[in-house]
Amino acid sequence: MQGWRISMEDAHTAVLDLDSAKSHSSKLSFFGVFDGHGGDKVALFTGQNIHNIIFKQDTFKSGDYAQGLKDGFLATDRAILNDPKYEEEVSGCTACVSLIAGNKLYVANAGDSRGVLGIKGRAKPLSQDHKPQLENEKNRITAAGGFVDFGRVNGNLALSRAIGDFEFKKSAELSPENQIVTAYPDVEQHDLTDEDEFLVIACDGIWDCQSSQAVVEFVRRGIAAKQELDKICENMMDNCLASNSETGGVGCDNMTMVIIGFLNGKTKEEWYEEIARRVANGDGPCAPPEYAEFRGPGVHHNFEDSDSGYEMDPENKGRSFGVDDTEMFDNADEDKDLASQVTKNPSSAEKDTAPVTAPGAAAADNASADTKPADATVTKPTDKDAVEEVKKEASAQEIKKEE
Repeated sequence: MQGWRISMEDAHTAVLDLDSAKSHSSKLSFFGVFDGHGGDKVALFTGQNIHNIIFKQDTFKSGDYAQGLKDGFLATDRAILNDPKYEEEVSGCTACVSLIAGNKLYVANAGDSRGVLGIKGRAKPLSQDHKPQLENEKNRITAAGGFVDFGRVNGNLALSRAIGDFEFKKSAELSPENQIVTAYPDVEQHDLTDEDEFLVIACDGIWDCQSSQAVVEFVRRGIAAKQELDKICENMMDNCLASNSETGGVGCDNMTMVIIGFLNGKTKEEWYEEIARRVANGDGPCAPPEYAEFRGPGVHHNFEDSDSGYEMDPENKGRSFGVDDTEMFDNADEDKDLASQVTKNPSSAEKDTAPVTAPGAAAADNASADTKPADATVTKPTDKDAVEEVKKEASAQEIKKEE
């Protein structure tokens, strides 16, 4: 979603079968989100090429997937730098990617996009937001001759790792890993079990509005309500979209989100039913599925991450904007009208068609630029007027009652 930005600078990729020649023992699937800044060229190049570059690394070919991902990130950075078409390119992008190899899940990240695993309703972060003010990031920046001012690299860039941004990578004496800004990623590995339900990869346009735990619960509610994964992505982005451009940037950014569901040997229908059963039985933190219904843009409640039992770096939590609210809805009018908006019986929900599938996974992505600020302004007055009308009616009833 383009949001309120003048242009769409994000890119994404979803490759269900990365190894069509079957040269690896396990089927490989690859997904990624790339949040561009300063332009879209680096993000587009990365989205189109990074999986192929990673696949060609010697370490990856040998089965060392974690090192192959690291080598592939740096090789992608070099490929752009050495391409004459990008000689004067000033843009850059984050890169958060996942590789599924059998029952192994790898998440590699450089920047402040994020990968979060949903484990029976609990959010487990599989990446760290690379911000300049983090101690290890700041130490590298200053050692390379840079500085951090107002939470930005050299007072400019709001993240400390990225592909591109070559103005911060000019030291010939330093390795790529030790430049002021580096493309070198952190890589996390996770052994998948039946409790692992899905993975969410998204750019900071989502995480600036919602915490990791809130997003996991939102997605889980949508699955329990038998919504297609791409529809859940759309609802989440509509939920985060600001009703106007005067929110200080919150809800105005480009938004890209990918959901990968882990089937674990089940059919798509069985996977949906299993998660719906868990939600109905209170197995994991999650409100009833009807609360996943789309509510319209402009509602920015920030959620506290639930105590999940998983270790989380405090810097990796959702950024707070001073709103203490755990409600999914703006006001009681919307809660009261909920019954007329959704089907409460999941068994009567319309049957979905099969999504694209990976080995033990179902995936849906939504990152197109088909929603522009102009589109948002068309729907915005309708939602606002409807809410105002409800408030007026409620107020009129109170006055009549007092009389």
